[in-house]
Amino acid sequence: MFHGLPNKDPYSHLATYIEICNTVKLVGVPEDAIRLSLFSFSLSGEAKRWLHSFKGNNLKTWDEVVEKFLKKYFPESKTAEGKAVISSFHQFPDESLSEALERFCSLLRKTPTHGFSEPIQLNIFIDGRPQSKQLLDASARGKIKLKTPEEAMDLIENMAASDHATLHDTVHIPTKKSLLELSSQNALLAQNKLLSKQLEALTETLSKFPTQLHASQPLPSSILQVTGCTLCGGAHGSGLCIPTKETSHEVN
Repeated sequence: MFHGLPNKDPYSHLATYIEICNTVKLVGVPEDAIRLSLFSFSLSGEAKRWLHSFKGNNLKTWDEVVEKFLKKYFPESKTAEGKAVISSFHQFPDESLSEALERFCSLLRKTPTHGFSEPIQLNIFIDGRPQSKQLLDASARGKIKLKTPEEAMDLIENMAASDHATLHDTVHIPTKKSLLELSSQNALLAQNKLLSKQLEALTETLSKFPTQLHASQPLPSSILQVTGCTLCGGAHGSGLCIPTKETSHEVN
């Protein structure tokens, strides 16, 4: 479904829609008639409202629908923007030849109205790869730009295919060393995880220790135990006797 959002590609939508319509065959009904009658079902939201804004039979042919659809959702401003991106193409420092070629072709597909001829496309791509231009010239046994566009493109595609195969082998075939390093890393992670659990258990045990220690100590008696006096046997401390009359007479 095409909603008419700015980041959606109307050319891609048309290509997919035509591919689906080609699976529908009706005896005596032309292909363009089928595409014209079913096109509204491939749209949604703003795009469907735009199509319905044409009253009556203003759009009588499939070519008219395509022309107005692209004019609406792929205006000249988008073409100019796409051409600027294509013409300023350059290979990234860590980008392989196959990756750069695929990205460049993707830019061309994204703006099919760029208007660049094949020789110009080839020059843009070669000039955008300064770090490997010498390699291309060496593979061409001279200046690659002196080759015909067909010869130069065949050479670039062959080099890109070889580069892609080498990159695929490097990325997807693990070496013995990498497997050993992975095993060591896994073992270290497992050991750290076990140590972490042990520390957590020890911390939890130590946090409970003060509570257990406090519970094991006997509580002091709330009743004060007073020992008797060693002199008089009274219920007071030794030496704190209160004099009586009898004691006073004895002293006199």
